[in-house]
Amino acid sequence: MNVLVTGGAGFIGSNFIHYMLAKYPLMNIVNLDVLTYAGNPQNLSTLEGNSRHKFVHGSITNSELVSHVMDSYQIDAIVNFAAESHVDRSIVNPKAFFETNVQGTLALLEAAKEKQVRRFIQVSTDEVYGSLGDEGYFTEESKITPNSPYAASKASSDLLVSSYYKVFGLDVSITRCSNNYGPYQYPEKLVPLLITNGIDEKNLPIYGNGKNTRDWIHVKDHCAAIDLVLQKGGKGETYNIGSRTEKTNNEIVYYIMKKLNLPDNQLIYVADRPGHDYRYAVDPQKLEKELGWRPEYSFEEGMKETIEWYLTNESWWRPLLDNSHRELR
Repeated sequence: MNVLVTGGAGFIGSNFIHYMLAKYPLMNIVNLDVLTYAGNPQNLSTLEGNSRHKFVHGSITNSELVSHVMDSYQIDAIVNFAAESHVDRSIVNPKAFFETNVQGTLALLEAAKEKQVRRFIQVSTDEVYGSLGDEGYFTEESKITPNSPYAASKASSDLLVSSYYKVFGLDVSITRCSNNYGPYQYPEKLVPLLITNGIDEKNLPIYGNGKNTRDWIHVKDHCAAIDLVLQKGGKGETYNIGSRTEKTNNEIVYYIMKKLNLPDNQLIYVADRPGHDYRYAVDPQKLEKELGWRPEYSFEEGMKETIEWYLTNESWWRPLLDNSHRELR
């Protein structure tokens, strides 16, 4: 099977490539990535010389390049991770998000239709559903009500993907996952930001009152779920991915402070982000019942491994600090 993974030099995409190549000895992966600030070739340095991994530098918005890659490598399936994903950046520059996340997805869909690709997986986010109160969960039938330019761009691309199934019969599935953490996550995101700031004895900034709540999942559990959807997911179906591990931002920061033995005065509260969603929580029952998925990592196990990874891989994250912008989802 020849799989095109877009955005494969990013956090989740690179973890997915490592996961799939290790699991499937006959699979070949072509990694198309434009290498924005969040795309890091070092994420895949251990794959140098691996004949089953080919890297192509370029944007998914380049229709000619996408078509060329599809022909050159006889692509059977596409897994689309490529996206601008930082909420704070989307507030400053929404245009870039719609160019990549919507127009880029459209270019991929057109190529998939023309080349009659067997499977198309759209990797999306629970943020398309909007914000929840203290109770309840988003299901695949929940209304899409995005509250940031980033979430709106992902919702738009999801609707495009769905339309190519309904109108053209393209074999697509959409995944919507909760907050990820784990190795190779760019240090603008909450967990690596807090860990790296803690290591450097800098302030640990938290938006508002710190009560915003997210369901946290280890990136490897997310990768396993996407693999199942790729292999067994229903045509035209959407699957929520979550671990039922809800934590407030306060709980996350205090956990990391405890593990790094940091003093309380390193924690500071900063002005809240515009349109900051209060709570995300998805119901993963459909994925569990239909495809048999279960997360393997407990929060304790996953966070312990993640903190240790950043402690032992300063050479990876330290050069990235100059370009990072905090995001406290």
